[in-house]
Amino acid sequence: MAAEFVQLHPDNPEKRKVDEIVKNLKGGAVIIYPTDTIYGIGCDLFHRNAVDRVTKIKGLRPKNFNLSFICHDISQISEHTKQIDTRTFKLLKKALPGPFTFILDSNRNVPKILSVNKKTVGIRIPDNNITQMIVSQLGNPMVTTSIKDDDEILEYTTDPEIIYEEYKNVVDIVIDGGMGKNVPSTIIDCTSPEPEIIREGLGNIDEYV
Repeated sequence: MAAEFVQLHPDNPEKRKVDEIVKNLKGGAVIIYPTDTIYGIGCDLFHRNAVDRVTKIKGLRPKNFNLSFICHDISQISEHTKQIDTRTFKLLKKALPGPFTFILDSNRNVPKILSVNKKTVGIRIPDNNITQMIVSQLGNPMVTTSIKDDDEILEYTTDPEIIYEEYKNVVDIVIDGGMGKNVPSTIIDCTSPEPEIIREGLGNIDEYV
């Protein structure tokens, strides 16, 4: 059965449609959704079968899956990480929501959803109304990973209709929130005393340090 294609207004997402998406997520659905960078594949953090499906879609073994969460706000981040020092907290507060993934030390609240201990977790709060509304209503983070394109030149697909054609048989819902960007988030490792840029992406962290 092909995935559902759901169009949402990027500025004012229709609550009725978002409610239905959240209901499906809680039931184990895997979705494709827009962010402030590239489109992502996600599911409910606490739905083990859905997380397994995401790793299979990406062709990864659980131990090789770099765990990243989409969170609604900083308080939700702190529920799944070890105590955040003052410097890092100030950085998160300035830079989020925004096109960044922050790597932080995870705590025991992060379920062993992949049957392997993950000592760190990537955290995102995208500056995107659709994603923020979904995660807010879900009540807990989504596990997320980026959509990659098989074309080495065009690394990230940006058109939701093309994304739908490619993924309609492996996910449950594809959300059309407009054209995506083709530059991923900037990844910053905050597990050491000094923040370290792991990947240069759309976000410029120098503006917030």
